[in-house]
Amino acid sequence: MNTDVENLFKDKVIGHPAGLFVIFFTEMWERFSFYGMRILLVIFLTAPLFGENPGWGWSSENALSLIGTYGSLLYLTPIVGGWIADKFTGYRVAVVIGCFIMMLGHVSMVFETQWSLYLGLALLIIGTGFFKPNMTSMISEMYKGKESKKDGAYTIYYMGVNAGAFFGMMLCGYLAENVGWSYGFGLAGIFMLLGLIQFWLAKDLFGEIGGKPSKVYEVELPQNINEESPVVQEENVPEKLNPFTTVDKVLMTLAAIGGLSYLLNDPISKIGGYNLFDFQLGGISGPYVVVLLSLVLFLFLITTRTIRYSSVVRDKIIAVSIFGLFTVVFFAAFEQALGSMTLFARDFTQRSLTGNSAMIFKIIDLILTVVPLAIITWVLYLLFKKTYSKIPYSNIVLALTFAFLWYVVFYKVNAEFSKETTEVGASWFGILNSFFIITLAPLFSKWWESKYNPSAAMKYGIGLILLGAGFGILVFGTLGIPQGAKTASVSMIFLILAYLFHTMGELCISPVGLSYLSKLVPGRMIGFMFGIWYLAIAIGQKAAGTMGGMIDKITEQYSLSTFFLIFTLLPIGIGVLSMALNKVLKKLMHGVK
Repeated sequence: MNTDVENLFKDKVIGHPAGLFVIFFTEMWERFSFYGMRILLVIFLTAPLFGENPGWGWSSENALSLIGTYGSLLYLTPIVGGWIADKFTGYRVAVVIGCFIMMLGHVSMVFETQWSLYLGLALLIIGTGFFKPNMTSMISEMYKGKESKKDGAYTIYYMGVNAGAFFGMMLCGYLAENVGWSYGFGLAGIFMLLGLIQFWLAKDLFGEIGGKPSKVYEVELPQNINEESPVVQEENVPEKLNPFTTVDKVLMTLAAIGGLSYLLNDPISKIGGYNLFDFQLGGISGPYVVVLLSLVLFLFLITTRTIRYSSVVRDKIIAVSIFGLFTVVFFAAFEQALGSMTLFARDFTQRSLTGNSAMIFKIIDLILTVVPLAIITWVLYLLFKKTYSKIPYSNIVLALTFAFLWYVVFYKVNAEFSKETTEVGASWFGILNSFFIITLAPLFSKWWESKYNPSAAMKYGIGLILLGAGFGILVFGTLGIPQGAKTASVSMIFLILAYLFHTMGELCISPVGLSYLSKLVPGRMIGFMFGIWYLAIAIGQKAAGTMGGMIDKITEQYSLSTFFLIFTLLPIGIGVLSMALNKVLKKLMHGVK
């Protein structure tokens, strides 16, 4: 393995092995297809049944119920997919399997039937489970013995993630809204297929890296781009083992069955009318009884396991659990970006531009599209120079993929400049998060490396308050919209500023959350707690769908500003609580920074 690592580092691109950029482009195409499909999903489901580009006419509640379950399951299947790769397939084969299954999912969605949509989402969930955890595991193997360069590698990888999301939301959303939904879904599938072929043809470059199941379970943390390399905290005294008891396993199984049942039953009961838990207990409906009981069992499991550890380890797990609760709140509000905020962009934002405003937007959109693509194309050229003789066919496929991407970009730009007026697509606003991440991440990285680096609790507090402030901007922008209004023309500046604040909040929390987990939890527990952390994000995803689905009811009974006020007060309140708990959490963390 060391020989393979050294061979990879012989051919460098911008100071890193060429293999990293093969992974970069593979991840870019996967995120292109994933986010390109996801940004248009809520618009497609809720679009009117009749019109120039008819959708399915679903209510916001039903659409976001399905999307919430979908988003939640996306963070649960990687736990299984990572285990399968570790034990059976190896990372590289798992990535190929994941790409292929996701490509089939996108193809299925092109047909725009109810069953093809459900099948497509199921395939995307399964494929993501294979893909998501194993790309970063390959980077871990590539940088064994070269840990000092690993943070830089993950920064590059993180840029690939956001570049793919940026172009996917921009181009898939544009084709879907202006040409037809199937074109958006289809474009996502095409790039997924090309990414799969490119990665498979580059397999010789990696040697044995990612080719054999690991004998030692490791968890690599891709979000850890602004922190020091994770270290295993060694205790001064030997720790006794805390194996799972039979009672632990029974509790875990029952909680998992109950939670998954609720996730699946929620959209089924709302969309299909088949309620698996059609009963009431003490005035509480069956689905909520099931999910609350599952939550109680899960909390009992965590509590009973935690108290069996030594005091130091117990304190650290309590700190991780508190951060996990903050993470649920963060994602419940942050993920409104792909739900209620997209609906707000479509129905309540002034998107029709004329005259100078239209021309200014076209120029800004042109710069946002062409400049990043030109930079990434230059990286492709550098990769081509270094690896053409080793992986020529992979490079040819990659070049053809970029040529097709440039063609789609040219089509979009030409179509927009040929119009006298322009209407900004509702999906366009989704690119702002990726754009702000790419531009602001270096600044936040410098902040974390400076002497003013905040503690974990303060970072969470700042992030949650910034998130709430973003929704506060939307509250201010929607004050003039009357109760029950279905449409309005709020200036798009409010939505742009909201995305800016949300992204700054994300940079305070998302890239560093798993880093703190890796530092607080002993190495032998990292796999279990990694799963717990993803479970917290999954709960946040489902909460986002459930809460976002209330937009129509709250708007009718109160106002749209009231809806956004909920997402203003909740994160800010929890953010203030995090700051107030700073000293307590520092004590629980026992010196971990």
